[in-house]
Amino acid sequence: MSASERTRTIAVDYLARVEGEGSLTLVIEDGRAKEARLSIFEPPRFFEAFLRGRGYAEAPDITSRICGICPVAYITSACRAMEDALGIELGPELRALRRLFYCGEWIESHALHVFLLHAPDFLGYPDAVAMARDHRDWVAKGLAIKKAGNAIVALLGGREIHPVSARVGGFYSAPSRAELERLLPELRAGREHARACLSWMATLPCPELERPYEFVALRSEDTYAIAEGRLVSSGGLDIEVRAYDAHFVEEQVPWSTALRSRIRGSGRRAPSGDPEPRTSERGSGRRAPSGDPEPRTSERSGSYLCGPLARFNLSFDRLLPEVQDAARAAGLAVPCRNPFRSLLVRLVEILQAFEASIRIIEAYAPPPAPFVAPPALRAGTGHGGSEAPRGFLYHRYALDAEGTILDAKIVPPTSQNQLSIEEDLCALSPSLASLPRREATARAEQAVRNHDPCISCATHFLTLRVEEAPR
Repeated sequence: MSASERTRTIAVDYLARVEGEGSLTLVIEDGRAKEARLSIFEPPRFFEAFLRGRGYAEAPDITSRICGICPVAYITSACRAMEDALGIELGPELRALRRLFYCGEWIESHALHVFLLHAPDFLGYPDAVAMARDHRDWVAKGLAIKKAGNAIVALLGGREIHPVSARVGGFYSAPSRAELERLLPELRAGREHARACLSWMATLPCPELERPYEFVALRSEDTYAIAEGRLVSSGGLDIEVRAYDAHFVEEQVPWSTALRSRIRGSGRRAPSGDPEPRTSERGSGRRAPSGDPEPRTSERSGSYLCGPLARFNLSFDRLLPEVQDAARAAGLAVPCRNPFRSLLVRLVEILQAFEASIRIIEAYAPPPAPFVAPPALRAGTGHGGSEAPRGFLYHRYALDAEGTILDAKIVPPTSQNQLSIEEDLCALSPSLASLPRREATARAEQAVRNHDPCISCATHFLTLRVEEAPR
């Protein structure tokens, strides 16, 4: 009996590369997905709860402990929200320093994912150690890229992990021009490593999969958005970050302790061939802005994708010209809807971050003061968002008149991408049904890794169970 005539259940009890506790279940019947569940069963961490009663200035340091891989993202979104609540406006020098700080995190986080966690999948290795035996030079280049990103974070943040020098309104101290210029040789070398690695990885075999995502990301008028901008989508959404709650909703599902997000209904019909949607909500009917990829997301699913692929599709024209050229040379073009090609898009973003960092340092003039103090404490609600390596990260805080936090809401990119990850697995199910068990499992794992869901530790899922039975 062929694989397509069987019911196959791929069950992974522990996702070792998710920051926290998670599992995966995929049920395939007659060659198509009957059920896909990305389950996260880590106990609640209560960050939003124990922020209540703390002072506004404590939020960046507290929330940075949520993630050891992207603390700069949490610091930045928290600062942006508090600055919004308190009416703090940063000058161009501090905005440039914050962008440089964030570029450092993009470089080191993307490099960790690309070279140590994802590239082995494309080359058939179980891990980066095995890959290094045959591709030592490329792994060495990846580590050098990561080291350059760490150097930026360490200089501006005081240390590489959970930096401590950033604060609401800027930094506790600003670097001198000489301190920043000492980074330039390492950054220029890293830029060339990134360019070479992009060319090489563009030659690797890539699974074929086209997905009808609704892309969601920040977009800026003058730069490739990272720390500021309006929130836009390929479905025509174009809003200030403070309007996030009006357009997105979090929900609980029985198989996960983590909330997941959906975009509120848009009135669009599901395109032929999409995975069968599982929820329903109708709304106002938005129009795709000129030049955006044609929206094809099912209104009944409500799924959307944030992260590198979304940023690339929504803001390709905001990449620096030389980075656009490098992307085209690697075979990337808009629209790009193959999640497996996010490996290359992350390298494009590494190259963009190197170029932006070098330009910021070369034009650097120390700010008049390292931070801007609030004009006065006041009651209000502040909203902040930034582009973490994995996607849009939203913070909202309500303050009383003394600047004490009354309420907090944090929506990380991984929760926003959960539904899209499940739908990726559904879309892959016909090809998985025809593969041997080990290959099908490896491909399913690779599909999850496309989205880098807060990966922090090992290289493979720990326990796999595959059950097959006649219909």
